[in-house]
Amino acid sequence: MPLVIRTESPADCAAIEHLTAAAFEHAPHTNHTEQFIVNALRRAGQLSISLVAADDDQIVGHVALSPVSISSGATNWFGLGPISVLPARQGEGIGTLLMEAALADLQRRGAAGCVLLGDPAFYQRFGFVARPELVLPGVPAEYFQAVSFSETWPVGDVSYHEAFNATV
Repeated sequence: MPLVIRTESPADCAAIEHLTAAAFEHAPHTNHTEQFIVNALRRAGQLSISLVAADDDQIVGHVALSPVSISSGATNWFGLGPISVLPARQGEGIGTLLMEAALADLQRRGAAGCVLLGDPAFYQRFGFVARPELVLPGVPAEYFQAVSFSETWPVGDVSYHEAFNATV
């Protein structure tokens, strides 16, 4: 059976938690709380989009999207992350498939745009760019990136949901 990208089901939650912890276990620049963030977003009803990459019955990838706030009052913007791929399956294009599906889902829902914190070399292929007028306080500007689904770009400080502070 080929790899399938689909919306998470309640039965996927434990596998998503395990996968996310494994994907970030050796990652630099993390405090290893990504799995707790996904769970906290889900509990808070803020996990707007949660897609899994399934290979037969195994969850091999996951991407989470949640609403963000922008100090200018711009609305309908989302934060992408975390995005996780099982370490043994990294480099197979699973992350790319998840990114494409997530961005397409946002556009279908009429989102204004999406922000993320990550490697510019990877995310620029999806249209993400650093915008100096769009700031995530305390983060190097080149790693905070956005893609707009229109000609309009917001200005201001971006805030993620408090679930991003989860530690358990």
